Amino acid sequence: MDSKANNISEPSLSQYFANDPPSFFDEIAANKASVSENATDGTNALATNYQNQSTCIKATAGPNPLQSNFANITSQSTPNTGTIGNLTSHTFSGGFKPPEYIENPGELEEDLKVPDQVRNFWEPPHTEPGVPPLLTMPGIQIANDLPDLIAAAVLEHLGNQELCLRKILNADSVTQDERGLRSLIAAGCYRAAVNLTGRLLTIYGQGYGRAGQPSKHSPHSLQLWFTRLTLLAKLGEYELLQQEAEPFELLNRADVYYEFYSEMYPDKTGSIASFSFRLLLAELPIYLGNPQLALDRLSELYVICNEIKQYYNERQPPEAQEFWKKRELRVLHAIVNCALIMKKFNLIDDILRSMIFDRSDLSKEERRALFSAWGRIYLQIGDIFGAEQKFAEARRLRKIYSQPDLRDLVDKGLITVAKNDFPEAYATFQKALHLESGNTMILNNMGVCLLYAGKLKDAINLFERAINLNPQKSLNESLLVNLSTLYELESNHSKNKKLNLLRLINRYKPDLNISLEICLKLQAIN
Repeated sequence: MDSKANNISEPSLSQYFANDPPSFFDEIAANKASVSENATDGTNALATNYQNQSTCIKATAGPNPLQSNFANITSQSTPNTGTIGNLTSHTFSGGFKPPEYIENPGELEEDLKVPDQVRNFWEPPHTEPGVPPLLTMPGIQIANDLPDLIAAAVLEHLGNQELCLRKILNADSVTQDERGLRSLIAAGCYRAAVNLTGRLLTIYGQGYGRAGQPSKHSPHSLQLWFTRLTLLAKLGEYELLQQEAEPFELLNRADVYYEFYSEMYPDKTGSIASFSFRLLLAELPIYLGNPQLALDRLSELYVICNEIKQYYNERQPPEAQEFWKKRELRVLHAIVNCALIMKKFNLIDDILRSMIFDRSDLSKEERRALFSAWGRIYLQIGDIFGAEQKFAEARRLRKIYSQPDLRDLVDKGLITVAKNDFPEAYATFQKALHLESGNTMILNNMGVCLLYAGKLKDAINLFERAINLNPQKSLNESLLVNLSTLYELESNHSKNKKLNLLRLINRYKPDLNISLEICLKLQAIN
């Protein structure tokens, strides 16, 4: 594509999504990773997906209840739906980490140096002369706003007096524009943010009842749709997500390309939609229980990225090939996530081996992060010896004479858990906690170690102390599920303690990623 660019960059995702652990969009390119220092070029994104391996309690566990916990290669922000092998959704099992679509700030700065025609390098579909092209005609699928589920549960279980203590932003509390949307997401008010996207998309003629009706697309309208669909995925609203994403297919219709609007964008070519939007749609079948379709779509996207990367080999601008190499890696990370669900460990092995040994531009720290991720995947399949080998490779890449850091300690703790040495694992995780106090993933693992060392009350005290010290951070879904399970193991009369947790959630949490019925096991309360 040789047309001139006008240097107007597409909307930046960082405008919308804040790095807000442990709740949202905090792993793919987080500024503050919990177990590693992230690379600035996206290479480390895969490792971040697996760096925060958090164990999960099941009340009916047998003699070795942690044996399958290594299926939970996921971050502390990923919710637990109540089964050991799955921390994300009841619709599928495995170690899938939902895509967290926030761009790396360092990468964004590099993106600004890349001309628009490089960033948007996609060929529009071919249309026969005289044949009207197929159009993308989305629309909001619900007439009313998403309700506040926490408020509904508080009203049901605790009454209106407690509900009055709930002070959160809603779609009416902020400006009706991008700035308001950013404010809601930064505050963790994701349902309210979904509601605001509905209002803003209505302005574009794509509101409720408009599905199937032609309308014009722009970088801003497609960014709003991308934001809305990502939030729906985050909130587990999969049925609505599927309905609203369906009209976009794979963004392969003519009206999502600049060429379709030649009078509005005379000097621009290629895709109006962001690359992350394409990646989200490719991964969408994972949420809907069809990982094989997602793998097919991701493989096709990988081939396209590779072809564009090869096209820019020795062509101008010189940074174009590196830019598309980063996008190619992002797709590979997604393929590994998908392969984890499908238990295609040979595919994962091939990809990680290629990423580590075929790229000469990786730093030692980037290689180390990938070896660590590789070791944790070996733990998932029960290969302790293989995991130890990968962790040893990671340690060899650490700076000479440096002390064990967070990554080393967590890796060691996971190995000792796999060997059922829970006191030693607890001591190791405790050392890691000294390096990053308040890390919920580490606290979760410490609590599980205490439980299976026969110290139930100590485990409960640990979780309760973490919540009291930092309720906003520690009231995350996996810790809440674990603590609720511990309450049930402690006594048949756990209702009051769970309702106390609900009071804290009411005051400190605008939204949860999973329902309170699952998070606090409210349905089990007598």
